[in-house]
Amino acid sequence: MFPASTKTPHKQPRKQSISIGRGTRKKDEDSGTEVGEGTDEWAQSKATVRPPDQLELTDAELKEEFTRILTANNPHAPQNIVRYSFKEGTYKLIGFVNQLAVHYTQVGNLIPKDSDEGRRQHYRDELVADSQESAKVVISETENLEEDEEPKELETEPGSQTDVPAAGEAEKVTEEELMTPKQPKEQKLTNQFNFSERASQTFNNPLRDRECQMEPPPRTNFSATANQWEIYDAYVEELEKQEKTKEKEKAKTPVAKKTGKMAMRKLTSLESQTDDITKVSQAAKIVERMVNQNTYDDVAQDFKYYEDAADEYRDQEGTLLPLWKFQNDQAKHLSVTALCWNPKYRDLFAVGYGSYDFMKQSRGMLLLYSMKNPSFPEYMFSSDSGIMCLDIHVDHPYLVAVGHYDGNVAIYNLKKPHSQPSFRSSAKSGKHTDPVWQCSKSYSSQFLDTYDAHNMAVDAVSWNPYHTKVFMSCSSDWTVKIWDHTIKLSTLHHCRTPMFIYDLNSAVGDVAWAPYSSTVFAAVTTDGKAHVFDLAINKYEAICNQPVAAKKKNKITHVQFNPIHPIIIVGDDRGHIICLKLSPNLRKMPKEKKGQEVQKGPAVEIAKLDKLLNLVREVKTKT
Repeated sequence: MFPASTKTPHKQPRKQSISIGRGTRKKDEDSGTEVGEGTDEWAQSKATVRPPDQLELTDAELKEEFTRILTANNPHAPQNIVRYSFKEGTYKLIGFVNQLAVHYTQVGNLIPKDSDEGRRQHYRDELVADSQESAKVVISETENLEEDEEPKELETEPGSQTDVPAAGEAEKVTEEELMTPKQPKEQKLTNQFNFSERASQTFNNPLRDRECQMEPPPRTNFSATANQWEIYDAYVEELEKQEKTKEKEKAKTPVAKKTGKMAMRKLTSLESQTDDITKVSQAAKIVERMVNQNTYDDVAQDFKYYEDAADEYRDQEGTLLPLWKFQNDQAKHLSVTALCWNPKYRDLFAVGYGSYDFMKQSRGMLLLYSMKNPSFPEYMFSSDSGIMCLDIHVDHPYLVAVGHYDGNVAIYNLKKPHSQPSFRSSAKSGKHTDPVWQCSKSYSSQFLDTYDAHNMAVDAVSWNPYHTKVFMSCSSDWTVKIWDHTIKLSTLHHCRTPMFIYDLNSAVGDVAWAPYSSTVFAAVTTDGKAHVFDLAINKYEAICNQPVAAKKKNKITHVQFNPIHPIIIVGDDRGHIICLKLSPNLRKMPKEKKGQEVQKGPAVEIAKLDKLLNLVREVKTKT
């Protein structure tokens, strides 16, 4: 036994190390013992090492965060590329630029195994290898068969021939089976969609551009030669045409004989110009309508499909949606004095222009507009006197009768191109001595009855289209009154009393009954408002009061319902016509019940109005 040594072993100096994070352990190089967390490292003093060029920042600057956003846009991509747009006929700036940047490209001959070409090559290699192996097998087997068959042939007798073909057939079968290589089964490769590149860039999707495409117009190639004799023949034909027109003018108008050759030349030049214009007029009108339909496409969509969904939350009230606005520079300083829809062409209406200022009377105009072309009238006629009323023939929708301020009556034929009326009254034919307000031949010599109706001028009178006994009148005394001409309620004074009276707080310019209901009518006032009433819903006030004039100073003069479409047209004293669409609450129809059909027709509308009139009669007789 050796005594225990009292000397302590010499320890090597421990290497200094910087701890990375909490919970790490160091091993002593000599003893190999583990050092726990926070035993010696935290006891020793640490000296921070800083580079000489490091900035000294405050706590606020150290806590400040800097965010950087990575985008897929290429900073070197051009942003000012301009290309020619054949659709608009101008050079336009391209908004979409390809942001894909190619950093490295190399054309190589490596083919991925999972591609179609890689599969085909792998398949061909297997076929070649299998065919070589099968050929070797065939050669070895045929050699063996020949060696086995030689002694058998020697053993067979010469007389026995039945065994020979059977052996030949067996040889053929074995050769065919051995020579046809077996096609190997194609190995299924991994799904190519699972492959992901190490680095990829996002691709910006191109912006959508909605366009319309149409069939190109038919084209024909024309080629000809212009020789001297062809030019001469063309001049001769032109001279013959001019001579024929001169002869026709001499036969028709005796004025041409007095005016001489200069007047004839002017007439022939004007006629040749009009002939050239008429050839292109129909095509130009169609093109103009197509352009306007594209320009006002949003208005046409509202006219056909838009319905105000807010009517469900209103208390039986409605609104008017402005659609088109019709105006012409030649009728800018004239007032709209008459409106009338064409009875056959439902999109065509006539407008009469004049003046209600009887101290300043001037010219008049007759314009016919179509909803297919709101920018320019279809027909235009001018007159020396203002137009006060007009109407279109029911059976001949191309004839328009017009009453003037000077008492004349004129009839315009839309089939004739010139602007003069086909018929015009005169002093000899018995024209009126005062303005023509309305042309009726019935009871022209004497009146049947008198109504003490209004305190000021009566501006319009309109019969109900369903009920023949009911009519309506409006006046500048701010009132609209509905009458039944068969009933006298005031027996003491032997005068008639209106069934309904409405005060609109302004002079009423015009009233009109709705063509779809016997209880709906519209009125316009000089303060620029349109009022729509439905007696079946509210007998005391309008269900729509809406300003429709462009300016407050514009006075509304006339209103008319379209016969089939849920729209009205309104004219003012500045020559403007505005088309407005009625919301669903202004044209309510009876609701359909389960198992019952809704009754429609004139009889139902007459009964509906009679029911209201009976209630009013009972109340007034009791009072």
